[in-house]
Amino acid sequence: MSESGTLDQLDSQKAAEAADRAPAAVPDRQPAFRLHAVQTPPQRQAIPPVIAFNRHELQTILNVYGRQVAAGEWRDYALDFGPQTAVFSIFRRSSEMPLYRVVKDPRLARKQGMYSVITATGLILKRGQELDRVIAVLDKKLKLVER
Repeated sequence: MSESGTLDQLDSQKAAEAADRAPAAVPDRQPAFRLHAVQTPPQRQAIPPVIAFNRHELQTILNVYGRQVAAGEWRDYALDFGPQTAVFSIFRRSSEMPLYRVVKDPRLARKQGMYSVITATGLILKRGQELDRVIAVLDKKLKLVER
C-alpha cells in the first residue's frame, strides 16, 4: 500500500505539473487586453489672484502712518487683500470706522489711476498713478508762516 500510495502521489504531482505547463484553454475568444476605466484627477479650481501692496508701497504708506501716529492723530490700521483691491485702512480708534482708506485697484491703472485715498464718508480725496503723490494728501507738512 505504501508503494501504491506513493505512486498515486507521484502521478498526481506529475499531472499537476503538466497542467501548469499546458496552455490554458481560451473560452469564447476574449480580447488579449482589458480596458480599465481610468479616473482622471479632479480639476483644480483656479485660485483667484490676490491684490496686495508690495514692499515699496507698504513702506511709503507706513512712513506717513508712522508720522501721524507720532503726532497722536492715528492709532490703528488694518490691511485687506482681496481679488480686486487691496485696502490700507487708517483708524483714529480701533472701534471706529476708518478715517481714511488707501485703495489699490489695478483695474483702474489705465483710467484714473491705480491708487486712491478715500475718506470715511466715501469722498475720494486724491486718485493717481503714483502712490507718493496720492498719499501726500494725508501727510500734513509744516509750513513756514511769516509775521
